Amino acid sequence: MEARMKNPATIIPAAMKPIMELMTAAQSQGLPQELMEMIHLRVSQINGCSFCVDAGLKNLRKLGESDDRIGLVIAWRETPYYTDAERAALELAEAATRLADRADAVPDKVWDNAADHFDEQQLASILLMIATSNLFNRLNAPIRQTAGSW
Repeated sequence: MEARMKNPATIIPAAMKPIMELMTAAQSQGLPQELMEMIHLRVSQINGCSFCVDAGLKNLRKLGESDDRIGLVIAWRETPYYTDAERAALELAEAATRLADRADAVPDKVWDNAADHFDEQQLASILLMIATSNLFNRLNAPIRQTAGSW
């Protein structure tokens, strides 16, 4: 497989710095890096971005996550490997990624569950991570950015 073109953020270098600053800001509120990477991985799985799925998997391994927790993010509802807080974040990530799947993009039940586990700054951090992951996916998937090419 070969990419259709270079990543747009490398073609337009002025875009790369603010994208990376957004990612840094998303990760600045003290949430566990493992949780942020799980969010990134789940969003990327939904969007079919092989480059980002590969990156998320490798980043989680570097952080010492088990194969069970990494491999089963896609089926987090049916496995015992995640805390209630992680489940709430993953559910929010799914809803906020699949905005067009329902009239109420993020139902109150999903939001309230996340708000039970995270304060406002942490929710902001999670939402920024979801949005940034979606941004990466929307740059990489259309150009068929090759997994493992980072």
